[in-house]
Amino acid sequence: MSQNAPETQAPTTAAEVFAGGGQMGALMRAIDWSRTELGPVERWPAALRTMVGVVLGSRFPMLVWWGEHLVQLYNDSYRPILGDKHPASMGAPAMEVWREIWSTIGPMAEGVLRGAPATWSEHLLLLINRKGFFEEAYFTFSHSPIPDDAGGRGGVLVTVQETSSQVQGERRLYTLQRMAADSFQARNVEQAARLAMGALDGNPNDLPFALLYLCDTAGRHASRAAARGLREEGLSTLPPVLDLTSPRDDWPLHEVLATHRPVQVMPLPQRLLPALAGEGLPVPTRALVLPVEGETGQSPVGFLVVGLSPRLEFDDRYQGFLQLVASHLSTALAHARAYEEQKQRAEALAELDRAKTAFFSNVSHEFRTPLTLMLGPLEELLTTGRLPDEARRALELVHRNGLRLFKLVNTLLDFSRLEAGRVQASYQPTDLAVLTAGLASAFDSAMEKAGLHLRVECEPLPEPIWVDREMWEKVVLNLISNAFKFTFEGQIAVRLRWCGEHVELSVSDTGTGILSEEQSRIFERFHQVRGARGRSHEGSGIGLSLVRELVKLHGGSVRVDSTPGQGSTFTVCLPTGSAHLPRERLEAPRTRGSTGLGAAPFLDEASSWLASPPPAPTHAPTAPEAPPGRGLAPGGYILLADDNVDMRDYVRRLLETRFTVEAVADGRAALEAVRVRPPDLVLSDVMMPELDGLGLLRALRADPGTASIPIILLSARAGEEATVEGIQSGADDYLVKPFSARELLARVEGALRLARERAERERLALDRAEFEQYLIGIVSHDLRNPLAAITLTATTLLRGTELGERQRKSLGRIFASAERANRMIRDLLDFTRARLGGGLPIHPAPLDFHALGRQVVDELQVAHPDRVILLEQCGDGQAHWDGDRMAQVLTNLIGNALHYSLPGTPVQVKAHAEAETIVFEVHNEGVPIPEELLPRLFQPMQRGEKTGDNASRNVGLGLYIVDHIVRAHGGTIEVRSREGEGTTFRVCLPRTTPVSLAQEGASP
Repeated sequence: MSQNAPETQAPTTAAEVFAGGGQMGALMRAIDWSRTELGPVERWPAALRTMVGVVLGSRFPMLVWWGEHLVQLYNDSYRPILGDKHPASMGAPAMEVWREIWSTIGPMAEGVLRGAPATWSEHLLLLINRKGFFEEAYFTFSHSPIPDDAGGRGGVLVTVQETSSQVQGERRLYTLQRMAADSFQARNVEQAARLAMGALDGNPNDLPFALLYLCDTAGRHASRAAARGLREEGLSTLPPVLDLTSPRDDWPLHEVLATHRPVQVMPLPQRLLPALAGEGLPVPTRALVLPVEGETGQSPVGFLVVGLSPRLEFDDRYQGFLQLVASHLSTALAHARAYEEQKQRAEALAELDRAKTAFFSNVSHEFRTPLTLMLGPLEELLTTGRLPDEARRALELVHRNGLRLFKLVNTLLDFSRLEAGRVQASYQPTDLAVLTAGLASAFDSAMEKAGLHLRVECEPLPEPIWVDREMWEKVVLNLISNAFKFTFEGQIAVRLRWCGEHVELSVSDTGTGILSEEQSRIFERFHQVRGARGRSHEGSGIGLSLVRELVKLHGGSVRVDSTPGQGSTFTVCLPTGSAHLPRERLEAPRTRGSTGLGAAPFLDEASSWLASPPPAPTHAPTAPEAPPGRGLAPGGYILLADDNVDMRDYVRRLLETRFTVEAVADGRAALEAVRVRPPDLVLSDVMMPELDGLGLLRALRADPGTASIPIILLSARAGEEATVEGIQSGADDYLVKPFSARELLARVEGALRLARERAERERLALDRAEFEQYLIGIVSHDLRNPLAAITLTATTLLRGTELGERQRKSLGRIFASAERANRMIRDLLDFTRARLGGGLPIHPAPLDFHALGRQVVDELQVAHPDRVILLEQCGDGQAHWDGDRMAQVLTNLIGNALHYSLPGTPVQVKAHAEAETIVFEVHNEGVPIPEELLPRLFQPMQRGEKTGDNASRNVGLGLYIVDHIVRAHGGTIEVRSREGEGTTFRVCLPRTTPVSLAQEGASP
């Protein structure tokens, strides 16, 4: 006989129904439900009691609406959604709790209660009042029916998730991406400002209005550069230019300029109100003024004023987004400014190049006439005239050099025509193998005389090649002549071969070769390899450049492969067929005079090189390899780190068209690669094994040797927090995948350009600082030697007893003047060390400060016999300081007091020791220090006006040095100066100098 298992009974008592449930369970247990619409818990329907238990036990935001009035019961996870509505919302009708949105959600819930299907809403915008204002909030939720005990529908189960952060984050990210994409098209600052601000139009929910002000170069005024979200007719009430020196403008730009921090404005200026557009959204009542930063450590380049949405809480997320907007503006303006500067430099160079080309063209034309009139009669004489041998040799010399000059003039003319776009090629179908072999064979005799072997391997081609024969002649002759010039033994090989879609001409030699760092510039105009061993040091440096330009006119390319000490190979590739050539220039007649002279000038030049032995080398035959370092490639050396093979290959291919790229699979490998050869820029994915992008970033920034390398992070994390984290960690830029090739190249080029300009400025500043320190050191040393002799002699004489009063006074003045000059030299040296050399050297040691004070006072009293110095000391004077530096402090302060006090008045020096510190004061009577001078009193080159005699001037460095010495010992210095009370300098020092400060020295 079997028994049925007992049925699970729904909980019946309040303690059972509300068991557990966290804070909401406790709240439900505390409510007297008999006084509510639901009645005592024991009488609740079993379905309601069961569902309440399910809701309280869930960690997902859930609630139950029960009965005709949909009484509300919810769990802990739902409570944050209610905000200020809690706890009054527990047990209250849903329509009363959510009155402001009931017109939207009420019909859904009531429909489900009456028998309609369950509902589902995703990212629905609801304007709720839970924090004292109508807030923009987004929710994904569903309404599901709850059956009652009679089989009908007794209530509604609501599951809900707030998605405000997700929706707003995606909206803000899209705004930032639009700013970056749009502004990178800008070619000047005004366009960058307009495009970047234009991207804000699509986000009035976060940015009701925005104003951008840009500072002038003097930093005194800011002009309105762009405005968004404001009526054009209302903008006339706002001043277009603001005074940055005045704190009385509508916007607190003066405060933002001083602090570099955002400042909130509330209420808005009255004259802004007519310009507010609204457009269906509530009018803002607050704004935030943010700095648009320039280079690190400099004043902002502008200010961004943004309206704050009345429907959003101004929290860290909102403020972080606005700061990113300002940061993107800063980046856009910096890129545009760099582009403008580069464009101006390029235009200046282009103008110079055009002027140079015009000059060459004019000169070339003017030269050709007299050269023609000179060479014509010369050739006639040499051909038909009967000349004495000596005269013939002289005329041949003139003729040979005339041809050489004619060749150079024609080359310059070719260049001027190329630059002006006036080259008129005439492309003819040509048996290129026969033409090339004939040109190369012309050098047979010269090669034999030089002891070189000439190999000509020009295989017959299956079809004619379209070339301008005169231009091709110049290409071949220049390449062979160049090879001959730098080859002293071995062979020169000229090869022409068919490669299907192109033909390839190579001229190889076994000559001196070309250094790797020179190969990238070998085809530049007027560039000559320094120290290269050749048959002659003469040359215009335009032969190979002309080769490149002529080959380009044929749609081809030229390259060089070379190993120092082994030789070089120049390779020219020409496309076959004629589709790549201008149709109108195929078999076109020539309308301009020819600049071709054939092989004669080249052969004459080669023969002249053989007339004397080759010059000795100016460097070792085998040049050392270039040391590893940054910037070896023309476009830059980039280190790419990404663990995804496909992404790594894709980015590498994008960059390799312009840069040298090394790719590694993780941050650890990237770190090792940087230590071997520091790159010009690091491009790193954020998420990688071993060491992620942020870890790589921190490691590079922590190493002084790599801290300045620009770093761009790549990430698929499309959120504000990820971008903020990357930028705050020290990245120069942050690029979110997917990105376009154009955007990536623009970011990389911009970062490289800014880094190169920054490095150049730092190099110039370092060179200037080193020279200044070196110069001052030499001058100071040369001045100190005679001063030491003067001081020693004066001191010795003053100690004698046979001097008269007049002589003693004269010697005292000599001693005082020498000491003053010595102090000035010492201050100049200390100032240089503090400002340029990383700080004053500090060497703490045990010291009796009271004894030191007495010694300094005695010395100064001797130097100033007509003045009274009063010394008062108390307590223990033992300390651990640098004695020489502390003597310098006392000497400067007491000397300063003597210098600026009234004659006949005493200078008072007081020192009293406490448990951990020693305090000393120097007081003098006289005219107080001007109030406007007090804030900058301890800056260099600041001097007060001396009362009475102004004969003894100083350089204004004494107090500057005193301040840095005191701070290097961990102390403080302050000054009080008032009318009728005089001036007092007060120094407070710990008895022991902190170790870290002693190691750093007195740095400014």
